[in-house]
Amino acid sequence: MTAPTGEVYRIDWLPGTDTLHGTCHCGREHTAQDPVDMWEWMLAHPQGHSVDEPRGNSS
Repeated sequence: MTAPTGEVYRIDWLPGTDTLHGTCHCGREHTAQDPVDMWEWMLAHPQGHSVDEPRGNSS
């Protein structure tokens, strides 16, 4: 088991939709309908989390 990093990943379900809204510990945001896609995006940090890339839905 690894030591805790203190990083917080937040994923909210948008009621009335199949959409998930995620916020990475770095502050970047992403929306997706597939929970696996959302976690892959989260855990790929920093890939896909560049400041030069638009915030929000990148799928």
